[in-house]
Amino acid sequence: MRNLKVFISYNGAEYHGFQRQENALTVQEVVENTIGKLLKIEPPVIFGCSRTDAGVHARRFCFNVKIENNIPCMGFVKGMNTILPEDIAVLSCEEAEEDFNARFCTKAKEYVYLINNKPARDVFMRKLAYHYPHKLEIEKMQQAAKLFVGEHDFGAFCRSEGRKRVKSTVRTVYSVSVEENSGFVEIKIKGSGFLYNMVRIITGTLIYVSEGKRSCEDIKTALETGNRLFAGITLPPDGLYLNEVYY
Repeated sequence: MRNLKVFISYNGAEYHGFQRQENALTVQEVVENTIGKLLKIEPPVIFGCSRTDAGVHARRFCFNVKIENNIPCMGFVKGMNTILPEDIAVLSCEEAEEDFNARFCTKAKEYVYLINNKPARDVFMRKLAYHYPHKLEIEKMQQAAKLFVGEHDFGAFCRSEGRKRVKSTVRTVYSVSVEENSGFVEIKIKGSGFLYNMVRIITGTLIYVSEGKRSCEDIKTALETGNRLFAGITLPPDGLYLNEVYY
């Protein structure tokens, strides 16, 4: 039995996240069915590195799949890209150790939230970036972003139903950057793992800091108390990308 480690990218606008669901189209379902067609077998179960919510995109998403077929890795890449819809692409494929699991072997993940900060919305970036027409105070956001780095209890930056899914809301964030380029603001967050909507709430909090609705002291209080009221809004999924997965 071979264990393939596969990296894909996808535009998540038309999907209800990665993980297979009943009565909703997901990336996992499409990829599994495509593998079945390519290898002429029953669709196998693939194991993804992350769930990703409805509408969220991925620049480099990893999954592993166990197959008995002897198709070469390059043949797998070419064959999959011939059959897959245009909003999903296989980037690479390689042989992995038998015990490799795309989710449990992850050492870190990096997310990017992309904001269109131009006065007029960009119709060609629809569902690919969050449009915020008011000028963002980048320096204020950069100062506030530093507070998230380190090991903290991020319970205040997680949707309430997400807290029920995990044993602990403590996570380690390795870096947070806020950069502006040609009217687009990119917020990049790298960490050991992330809670439900954590990146979208952190980004919403940074926007609130720019607007003067939250302060650095509010962020400190949110991290210390877990009180959601001291954090910001949950931004929509449109601008969120799983940027990289580290093993």
